[in-house]
Amino acid sequence: MRYDIVIIGGAIVGSSVAYYLREEGFSGSIALIERDPQFAHAATTLSMASIRQQFSIPENIRLSQFTLKLFRRLKEEFGDDADIGFREGGYLILAGENGLPILRANHDAQVAEGADIVLEDADQLVRRFPWLSAEGITAGAYGRSGEGWFDAHAMLMLFRKALRGKNVDFITASVTGIERQGDRVTSVSLDNGEKLEAGIVINAAGPNAGKVAAFAGLPLPVEPRKRNVFVFEAREKYADMPLLVDPSGIYLRPEGSVYLTGGGEPEDGDGPADPKDFDVDWPLFEEVIWPVLATRIPAFEAIKATRAWAGHYDYNTLDQNAVVGPHPQVGNFIFANGFSGHGLQQAPAVGKALAELIMHGGYRTVDCSAFGYSRVAEGRAFRELNVI
Repeated sequence: MRYDIVIIGGAIVGSSVAYYLREEGFSGSIALIERDPQFAHAATTLSMASIRQQFSIPENIRLSQFTLKLFRRLKEEFGDDADIGFREGGYLILAGENGLPILRANHDAQVAEGADIVLEDADQLVRRFPWLSAEGITAGAYGRSGEGWFDAHAMLMLFRKALRGKNVDFITASVTGIERQGDRVTSVSLDNGEKLEAGIVINAAGPNAGKVAAFAGLPLPVEPRKRNVFVFEAREKYADMPLLVDPSGIYLRPEGSVYLTGGGEPEDGDGPADPKDFDVDWPLFEEVIWPVLATRIPAFEAIKATRAWAGHYDYNTLDQNAVVGPHPQVGNFIFANGFSGHGLQQAPAVGKALAELIMHGGYRTVDCSAFGYSRVAEGRAFRELNVI
């Protein structure tokens, strides 16, 4: 089998690339390889499924703004029944005295990109959200519009369903090797014994992206990191609650009649996840998260955890930022990796960008040059400070 483009990873990033390739007019053959077609362990479907403009660098803000525009015209793009349950509840990112300079600098970058974010002191925040305790808080940045959360599985299925009419071959398999001849990759080997000859290979393998790049002999500082999400009930229902991020790194947001929370994993020992480890770390909720929730929202001193899940996400150890575009020497191997927790919201923009690069020889809608692989080769960090 020979394909003009082989995409490794069929979740939201890979599906977005395939979708926009066809939208940009690419008529060649495309194979979309996915080892977990139910997406039971995919970073896409196990994420907190949220979108924000509160980043520290303009390029990340622009990527999410592209997706926000897509959300605004979802039915026009995917049909009248397209619905991902987008709730524009906003983000509220809190900071103490030490974190205030970074919060201010981030806010300046966001406003310069046209984001509807307000920076308020502790007294203003408590007036806006009376349920909030400002203990240890100096200020917070609140997204009044253009931020919120949605149904990740529904979003993924919109793209996957759209692809079924666009002549894309879905292949269920794991990649076991990539053959390379000099400065070109030539084929992809699968665990079912097949070998796919490839004109272009796109790495959209999420948490396994580092392993996939290594098959081609290319170093990529991306590894899987395990994260836990807990669901809890509380007597109090706060309809105005945004996705709140505490200075401790613990976050929470409402989800219907319950709440979701996570964060707080210790930095010591936070390394590559065992690919088979999806066990929930329940002591994290009891010992770390709950005390913070009770301090920040006093009414949450009495809550009940009902269920939880653990997932892996792709963590770029260099700078917690995406790696997008071709390898400088191996030009037909293209990266779409290392989003470090914000891949779901940025996938459509990256799909569009790579489709433009392949079809037109350059970025047109969102310039992803800053995310290029060269910085990886040079060990030059392009650091995103607002990683959640």
